[in-house]
Amino acid sequence: MIHSEESVAAERDRVRQRSRIEAAPPVLAVFTVEVAEGSTEVYVQRVRDVLSAALQLACTAEFGDDDLPVDEFPEWFTEISTRDGETSHEFSRNGRAAFLAASGGANPWRLQNWIYRFDPDEESRGWEFWDVVSAGPARVRVWVDSWGESFFGSLELRWLLYVAGAAHVEGPEVHTAGRWAAETGGL
Repeated sequence: MIHSEESVAAERDRVRQRSRIEAAPPVLAVFTVEVAEGSTEVYVQRVRDVLSAALQLACTAEFGDDDLPVDEFPEWFTEISTRDGETSHEFSRNGRAAFLAASGGANPWRLQNWIYRFDPDEESRGWEFWDVVSAGPARVRVWVDSWGESFFGSLELRWLLYVAGAAHVEGPEVHTAGRWAAETGGL
């Protein structure tokens, strides 16, 4: 099993607050995100809010055949993931269109299907959130632990990154954790 209850709880904590440099694994994977419009700080908060809600469910909910509660997810995310893109949030509509264009025919994610990727017993999510670092006025880098793999299941992450307001997502690329630490000012 890739995700344990303990690793999901640690991941939830990293979403809320940057991890210590010495806690990093030897290598991390990174996605470089071009933010379509607005501040990168607002974009990062959107990503963190959705991941925080998903990981809180992963720590507390019983994943079964029933729908999981969605009250803690931001309105824009539940709208874009349930109504075929009908939302008043332009950043999310544009991100959905960019995801569909970039994914080569992948379908938009439905909210419950997306949430179920965070079930600790689910093995298709091949990453754990590590950090988000600003990389310029309209660019962020999303660091994840992929257990050293350069190719891993991450379509649900791409969905989130796009519908949170990305114009383009590159990666993943695998780097030493020292590269992440240098970007955070830790080295």
